[in-house]
Amino acid sequence: MTYDYIIVGQGVAGTFLSWQLLQAGKTVLVIDEAKPFTASKVASGVINPVTGRRIVRTWMIETLLPFALDAYTILGEQLGVNLIEQINILDFHPTPQMMLAFKERLPVESDYLRVPTNEAAYQQYFSVTFGIGEINPCYLVDLRTMIVVWRNYLKAQNALLETTFNIDELKTQNLELITYNGYNAKAIIFADGAAGSDNPYFYLLPYAKNKGQAIIAEIPDLPRTNIYKQGITLVPWQDNLWWIGSTYEWDFKDLEPSVDFRNKVESQLKHWLKLPYKIVDHFASERPANLERRPFVGMHPVHTNIGVFNGMGTKGCSLSPYFAKQFTDALVHQAAINPLADVKRFTKILSR
Repeated sequence: MTYDYIIVGQGVAGTFLSWQLLQAGKTVLVIDEAKPFTASKVASGVINPVTGRRIVRTWMIETLLPFALDAYTILGEQLGVNLIEQINILDFHPTPQMMLAFKERLPVESDYLRVPTNEAAYQQYFSVTFGIGEINPCYLVDLRTMIVVWRNYLKAQNALLETTFNIDELKTQNLELITYNGYNAKAIIFADGAAGSDNPYFYLLPYAKNKGQAIIAEIPDLPRTNIYKQGITLVPWQDNLWWIGSTYEWDFKDLEPSVDFRNKVESQLKHWLKLPYKIVDHFASERPANLERRPFVGMHPVHTNIGVFNGMGTKGCSLSPYFAKQFTDALVHQAAINPLADVKRFTKILSR
């Protein structure tokens, strides 16, 4: 059978790219191994419009935020599930300096920052020493539901090959057609997350592997109305469970959950949280980050029927919907991809 596109990977990037291509009337085959712990499956799903200790707007957030809200809403309606809701972040300032930094940014970032009017209400749940700032709007994406339900949809359309991708089986001699394991396609696109740094066609891109860890804890008495942050972040998960994370470990020996991270979380919770809790799970995964903090989107400058959709890093929930649409429009209508995201910016490197 011949498809228009083979997509390797069904994380948040592969999900949105396959959805957009199907919306555009193209046929796709998604190849993805069923793994319990991948970056998308264990990510928090938070879309936060500001970032860093300087509390500055994330890149293109004025465009990405409304686009993501529409995309998750439309995809959810198609699948019969609710994929996104607004849940703002309450940022508990850990030091007087951070409190002052937030206050200094308030008049500059009034679109996204404010001081909550009911700060006293949270003192029964947390130790509030230097006040609270609110980041509004923030959104929480139900990534686990999205990936599972979209996966089932792909299976029903005979558009999923649930296996480990082996690049040695990819045959690209014919520029008009590629072949993988008996399946033909006009092009193949790698949306394979952290595995992309080992891809022989794209390994020269400035990937920056890092390890993230998260803990799932039961905190039944904590209101699920907000995301709470102070050093660590508490995100509503499911039932009475909370996602707690995360780390950015650049120098790591393995992808196993570490005792050090668990101890750090428990130490912070003891200092900050006033409620009883119970840790029920702890996991780790490798993230597909990159040194530029800009996505890799587009077709290889030499191998023109081989593409990449990767490098989203921790902003994958906001970047993937928008750039999946841009990539689809480029493939179907020869539209331009944002030059800061277009993989052609690495033409010299990839042409070696």
